[in-house]
Amino acid sequence: MGAFKECEEMSSAERWTIAVTVMFGAFIAVMDTSVVNVAMKHMMGSFGADMNSITWVAISYSIAEIIMVTMAGWWSSLIGRKTLYIASYAVFTIGSILCGLATSFEQMIIFRVIQGIGGGALIPISQAILRETFPPEQQGTAMSLYGMGVVLAPALGPILGGWITDNSGWPWIFYINVPVGILGLALTAKFIFDPPYLRRGMQSIDWLGIILLTTFLTGMQIILEKGQKENWFESPYILWGTVVTLAALLALIIWEHYYPAPVVNFRVFKDKGLAIGSTMGFIFGISLYGTTFILPQFTQQILGYPAFESGLALAPRALTLLLFMPVAGWLYQRIGSKGAILIGIIAIIWSYYDLTKLSVTAGMSNLVWPLLIMGAGMPFMFVPLSAVSLSTISKSDMTDASGMYTLTRRIGGNIGYALVATLLDRGVQAHRVYLSEHITQFSQSTQAYRDALVQSLTSMGVNSLKASKLALGMLEKVLTQQSTMLAYNDISFIFGCMFFLLVPFLFFLPPQVKTKK
Repeated sequence: MGAFKECEEMSSAERWTIAVTVMFGAFIAVMDTSVVNVAMKHMMGSFGADMNSITWVAISYSIAEIIMVTMAGWWSSLIGRKTLYIASYAVFTIGSILCGLATSFEQMIIFRVIQGIGGGALIPISQAILRETFPPEQQGTAMSLYGMGVVLAPALGPILGGWITDNSGWPWIFYINVPVGILGLALTAKFIFDPPYLRRGMQSIDWLGIILLTTFLTGMQIILEKGQKENWFESPYILWGTVVTLAALLALIIWEHYYPAPVVNFRVFKDKGLAIGSTMGFIFGISLYGTTFILPQFTQQILGYPAFESGLALAPRALTLLLFMPVAGWLYQRIGSKGAILIGIIAIIWSYYDLTKLSVTAGMSNLVWPLLIMGAGMPFMFVPLSAVSLSTISKSDMTDASGMYTLTRRIGGNIGYALVATLLDRGVQAHRVYLSEHITQFSQSTQAYRDALVQSLTSMGVNSLKASKLALGMLEKVLTQQSTMLAYNDISFIFGCMFFLLVPFLFFLPPQVKTKK
């Protein structure tokens, strides 16, 4: 294989070799967005940072990664896609080594930015290469492989990160990327080649577009990460940051529309399939990343699980995600995108309905069934959605379109994090006010519950005065716990309703997969 081949000219072995090569890249790049979350408390001790500061370990990577996701098509045109993919693997691997060696908080932030720069382009280019490697009748298979990288990785991240941190220390969550990166580099150098239609170069560099893009994505990421902590628009910092961010977005859209070689090719959204698929992917991203964030929080706050067991709570979803990814690809080829996506929507809504019925007495067994259903449903959305969104895109625009599709899903994921944090905080407050109205000295049930607590404490040898005070504290704890539980149930209900909104979009998706020459 000394040059680029059309998919029809490739053998089955060549296709699968390329598929494994790019799947490695997508998997490690996406996983590093979540693998550090369970190790942050350990990093706080190593670097002497507080919780507000240590979140920048995640924020810095996300900002750098999402910028490179957006610029992947532009960089491919500038230096060639193979060169960019090799460079991205190398930078990501070097960044991972440096992160593991970091001895200060400032070093860690700089090295995470380097790692994010390397990881960002791996994601959309992987999808673009898979689209070109497999013929239309095998696109379900191709997107199943891609899904194993970008959908399974966030689910496995907290589990793998918790296990590595507990057994080997947090630096090894970065060192584990090194052998994968080296293998990916070798495979890319040997098996990946640029198609001739991507080699067009750049006569001028869109510096203003790069500045506006960086300003917009950085501002958006910081606002979403810090908004709830700063009480959103009650903070001048968040208010003015939002103004600057939106102004940068508006200026970017206008500028890129007229610039002949834009760093962000918004023109690809003229394709109906991509526009609709990206919108649906945006909501899918909110759900995927939102539940990845909120479920470990639920198991720690309500069920009292430690960090590693909280990560394990996502294992049932990860298991069925893995098992049903090829099934979804197979079914997509037989019943089409609309039928497969509808199956996924129904399964996910079903799972969220079950999650709305959880209580403070729930155990792991109560979580397993809805998470198994959710994990089974997600591939039926992701696989056909990824395939059909790019089905009517010309090959020359494939990398740009893949980058924009990935961007919308990632923005959805970032909004998912912010949304669940806000909904949880506001929901706890609202339910606490409501429940407090029914917990008064005039309520017979409240008095009966308090008297039972006092009686139980005094029977254990606690004097009556202290027992009365302890009973009030226990009542307060129950109030907080129940308010938090109801807030979690509300979030599940809202996420389930989001998927109802996707059903009308099914009627506008392209009817079949077809590839432009």
